[in-house]
Amino acid sequence: MFKKIMPLSAILSLRFLGLFLVLPVLSVYAMSMEGATPLLVGIIVGGYALTQALFQVPFGTISDKIGRKPTIFVGLVIFLIGSVIAALSTDIYTLMVGRFLQGAGAIGAVVTAMISDLVPEEVRGKAMAMMGGTIALSFALAMGLGPVLGAAFGVDFLFWVTAGLSGLAMLLLFTKVPTPPRIRHIYHNTTKTSDILKDPNLLGMIIINGMQKGLMTVAFVLIPIIMTNPLAEGGFAWEKSELWMVYLPAMLFGLIAMGPAAVFGEKHNKAKEIFMLSIVLFITAFVLMGYATTPVLFIVGVVSFFIGFNMMEPLVQSLISKYAKVHQKGAALGISNSISYFMTFLGGTFAGLMLDISDRQSMGMILGLIGALWLIMTAIKLSNPAKHKHLFKHIDEIDMKKLEDLEHDAIAEWYINETEDLVVVKYRSDDIAEEAILAKIQK
Repeated sequence: MFKKIMPLSAILSLRFLGLFLVLPVLSVYAMSMEGATPLLVGIIVGGYALTQALFQVPFGTISDKIGRKPTIFVGLVIFLIGSVIAALSTDIYTLMVGRFLQGAGAIGAVVTAMISDLVPEEVRGKAMAMMGGTIALSFALAMGLGPVLGAAFGVDFLFWVTAGLSGLAMLLLFTKVPTPPRIRHIYHNTTKTSDILKDPNLLGMIIINGMQKGLMTVAFVLIPIIMTNPLAEGGFAWEKSELWMVYLPAMLFGLIAMGPAAVFGEKHNKAKEIFMLSIVLFITAFVLMGYATTPVLFIVGVVSFFIGFNMMEPLVQSLISKYAKVHQKGAALGISNSISYFMTFLGGTFAGLMLDISDRQSMGMILGLIGALWLIMTAIKLSNPAKHKHLFKHIDEIDMKKLEDLEHDAIAEWYINETEDLVVVKYRSDDIAEEAILAKIQK
């Protein structure tokens, strides 16, 4: 599994590393450009996510027709072109075009689909967690490198680095990523979007993913602007070259927290508890960012945000794939990704608007209240996933009539893998034995 997943995870992580590199300093950089306003700056910080949301489904559909690899390549080319435009931009609107193009190469859903093609369903949760972990590592690495490289060589240099990372991802695509088999499954029922949204666990995870990404862009609009604004405007009057001192401790603490969170969430099945703790850290972060009177308190708030974000990231995709039935996974991940990207754009726009019309304390209070509502909803709606096992039998050994009539509270679902001629039954081993299932369906 590792050899199949790591090249794909690396491609996605290189792309996210490029996007994340500019986040710590982008709002300050954009604010200094011709025609800039706080609202436009907020749109630029989250702008890539709007086109991500719009193009997720089209890219997924195209990948079903022409193949995963060619679609990923097209997405990386578009991302590279957007990065070059952003690097060459001298005014706010050209920068906006570059950011929108960066997002238009929406390969996230295609990479997720390709992982599903390559990895058996019973280990897909681990594969998704691995992918989420590499993205979280990219986020942490970018937070350390972005401010340092931006201060030393300029933010336009970061966009050139992003373009180079896109080229490296293309190289990995054609040298390390295996070509996936064409797989078609038959299911005993069909997928409806309403079914996904009616499931409290899936809905809870979609909300968590959206809120996490939306608040991320809020933070990256506010942090550099507040730290560099003059004291008279409610800031701390730091130089842009000093921002690494804000992000470095946040990155280190975030990295430290990520490992234990993944272990407790996956191995010990405490994902709900990890998510709730992360939300508490988000609330603490924004209240401190809003009301801190010293740079040290503000940095404590930033550290709190990074810890909460990194604790969540490795678990999000994995939990969605666990809660969804096999015929829902693609649709559930697609809906979740689209909503999270839209929330990313909305978060940046909201933060820019709030900077225009409000003060720092009011923003801290509003964001704290939003976080409290999110915490209550998660406590009510979300449950830890049940532990399941999978039974695999060749189709020739199974009585199809018995299989179609298979019903048991401990059996989550069954399906047929036509490529390998396998019947797969997903069940709770604590409540029913494999032998009892076989007795119900074998010839």
